[in-house]
Formats: sequence, C-alpha cells, structure tokens
Amino acid sequence: TDAESDTDQDLDGKAEGNMETSVPKLYLQACKLLGVVPVSYFIRNHDSTTMTLTHHGLGPLGCKALAIALVSDMHINTLELADNQIQAEGAKYLLEMMKANLTVHHLDLSSNCLRSAGAPYVAQILVDNVSLKTLKLSGNEFTDDDAKYFADALSINSRLKELDLSHNEFRGKGGEHMGQLLANNEGMELLDLSWNHIRMKGAVAFCAGLRVNTCLKHLDLSWNGFGNEGALALGEALKFNNTLVHLNLNNNRITNEGVGMLCRGLEHNDTLQILQLAYNSLTVEGELALLTVVKKASQSALEEIDLCNVLVNESFMHLLELTCQEHPGLEVQYGGIGGFIAKKPPKRADPMKVIQDYLDERKLRLWDFFRNIDKDGTMRVPVDDFRRAVQKQSSIPLDRHHIEELIERLDRDRTGMVDYRGLSAISLQGLGRH
Repeated sequence: TDAESDTDQDLDGKAEGNMETSVPKLYLQACKLLGVVPVSYFIRNHDSTTMTLTHHGLGPLGCKALAIALVSDMHINTLELADNQIQAEGAKYLLEMMKANLTVHHLDLSSNCLRSAGAPYVAQILVDNVSLKTLKLSGNEFTDDDAKYFADALSINSRLKELDLSHNEFRGKGGEHMGQLLANNEGMELLDLSWNHIRMKGAVAFCAGLRVNTCLKHLDLSWNGFGNEGALALGEALKFNNTLVHLNLNNNRITNEGVGMLCRGLEHNDTLQILQLAYNSLTVEGELALLTVVKKASQSALEEIDLCNVLVNESFMHLLELTCQEHPGLEVQYGGIGGFIAKKPPKRADPMKVIQDYLDERKLRLWDFFRNIDKDGTMRVPVDDFRRAVQKQSSIPLDRHHIEELIERLDRDRTGMVDYRGLSAISLQGLGRH
C-alpha cells in the first residue's frame, strides 16, 4: 500500500529530512500513519538513556513506528523490547533503524517470537550496526540452522561483548555452530546458552571452539545435557583456554566420572575463578576429586565452587580445611553435612560455647558481632552471610564443621535464614539483647 511504502521510506529518509521534528512528534506521526496506538511511556520518557518497553504488546507495526522515531534518537543507549510479539517483521524494521542509529548499545529482544524467519534480520544487525555491545535473544525458538546466522555474523563483528541465546532450541548442529562462533570471534566476553539442548556431539564440537577462544570470560551452559562426554571435552578445552573466568555447568547430567574428566583440565588451568556444578549427579566422591585437584594445583585461580545441592561428609570438610590453607580465598557452597556419619569426634568444643567465650572475653553483644550483615537489627540473616561472617572472625577457633553445626541448629527448617536469637536463647544468657 501507499502507506506502507511511505513508512518504509521514513526509516531511510524522513527523519533525516525533519531534524527539527522532535522524536515524540515523529513517533506520533508514524503511529497515526500505521494505525497503531502510541505507547505513552515512550513519549513521556523519550529523553531517558534507558527505554524499557517490556510487555507493551507492540507487535510488528508498533515496532515499526518506534523504529521510525529512533532512527535519529541521540539519547537512548539501552532499549528493552522483550515480550512484544514483534516477530520477524518487527526485526526487519529494527534492522533498518539500527543501520542508522549509533546510540543504542544494549538491545533486548527476548521472547518476541522471532523464530527462524527473524534470525537473518537479527544477525544482519550484528553486521551493519557499529555501536551494539549487548544483545539478548532469549526465548525466540531459534533452531540449529538459525545458529549459523549468528556464528557467521560474529566472525565479522568483534564489538559485541555480551550475547544471550538462552531458552532456544539449539541441539547438535547448533552446538557446532556456537563452537565456530567461539573459534572465530575476537571480542565477545559473555555468552549465555543456558536452557538449550546441546549435548553429545554438539557439546564436543562446542568445546573445540572454546579451546581456541581468546576473549570469552563468562560462559553459561546450565540446563543443557553435556553429560560426561561433554565434561571430557570441556576438560580438554580448559587445558588450553586461558581467558574463561566463570563457567556455569549446573544441571548438565554430569556424574562423578565426568567431574574426574573435568578435573584433568582444571589441573592445568590458571584463570577459571567460578565453577558451578550444582544439580548434577554428583556425590561426595566427585566433590573430593574436585577439591583434591584444587589443593594440588598451586596455580589454580578458583575462588568459588557451587555444589549447593550436594551433601558432604567429614572427610570432605577436613580436605576443605586443608585446601583453604593453600587457597585462602576459596569458597565452596554445598548442601550440608551428610547424615551417614553421625558421631562427632571426641573433645570437639560446642560451637555455641566457643562463641559465648569469645563474646564474654571482649564484652560484646551479638548485635556487635553481626551488625555488619544485620543492619536492620532483626537478628535474622541469610545462611551464606552468616557463614562468611563467622569465617572472617579469625580469632574465633571454629572450623567449618563447627560452623555447619551452628547453621543446622539455627536453621532447623532449612529456610535459608539463620535466626541467631537462638544463640542467645539457648546458650548465651541474654548477650543478644540490645
């Protein structure tokens, strides 16, 4: 139609020919021409640096009106358009806008039903635009073949720093294309591929790209199916990769055997700081193998290991103590002490008595002890904060087993919150009163 051709020309020339026309006025004109209802939030906040239009039901034509207005916009550097049903047609209009716009650095197109028809347009944005640093494409039903568009575009684009392709449908071929992306890209620092279906051959091919990548720092592979085969390939990649800092492998069907394979790479890696392995099929055996490698590897940079759902035993606690002497910055999250070792070692001091003596000696109250993490004075703090606070008090002779025993007593219902009024009520004779 004539109206359609007019608005197509708008994206290329109308804004340029009407520099005196304000962005809101241009937007209202476009909405009127396209027959869509204007978004009042955009008009009210058009001069903000962040434009959040999530869940506004723009649809393809609403997106077109917005694109016309943003061709010459000089304010907005973060454009959030998640869940607007813009579809492939809307992505096409955004492509035309992003060719001209040099201000938008962060673009969120998550959950927009872009599907395979929209993938080429989004990939072309990565080729034609020179300002984009962050792109979120979560939940758009992209398939294996679509992954190639992004891999090809990012072999050219070294400016994009963060890419979120989570909650899509990449499988074997998709993993291969993502591996090619990592092998050829020279700028991306964060890649989120969580909640895809990358496993087996796809996982192995992906790791081949990770092995030679020289820029990625944060990689989220959680909720895929890497399994032991993928863990073996990751271990090989970690022998050579020297940039990755954070690796999330939560929920990837990895067993103790797979952790052993991963450890072969960790023995040689000196850059990885955070490793997440929660919700895999691990037991104490796998945990001990992991901790043993960290203890022996003097060059290890690991600062945090997430095993938050796995129960540990006393042997693990002892090894953790020894490991932390070698690597004092290390934190390991685990699910608690296992029940199969019931007896406590003889002559182990009661942790509540230890804290009581510490407070008595220094004439302190519980409030003094915890005031840095309990600013509201509720005497209830998260378990992790409680654990860190006690660990930092080097003058209190409590080992990790003591601390876990305390947590078990003060969070009997496993709510994740320590109510340390229990310390006062049970054994501290009123020291907790303010």
